[in-house]
Amino acid sequence: MYFDENEPQSVREERFAAERASRREARRTAVLDSGGAHIGAAIVTVVLVLLGWFGKTVALGVVSGVFLLWFAAALAWAYADGDHGRHALQRAYNLTFGWGDGL
Repeated sequence: MYFDENEPQSVREERFAAERASRREARRTAVLDSGGAHIGAAIVTVVLVLLGWFGKTVALGVVSGVFLLWFAAALAWAYADGDHGRHALQRAYNLTFGWGDGL
């Protein structure tokens, strides 16, 4: 995006809308690699099993609730972005557990 102070507002709004639409389409058609997300989900699963094993039910509820809310927010964002079906679920999964790619 660039900014031209002499550009009329209507032209600027049209240009910004076209740029947003192209970025949205690029996000929706991108190939999703879930390798790192699988690692993140496995780590969260191990932590939740350990919390349940040791009887830490409050911590179990808090940790699982945080990840559930994060996934729900990511899924809502994907649907609001115009993505539906399996691709939206994959995007939400990668947004929730994709931090495992950095390990």
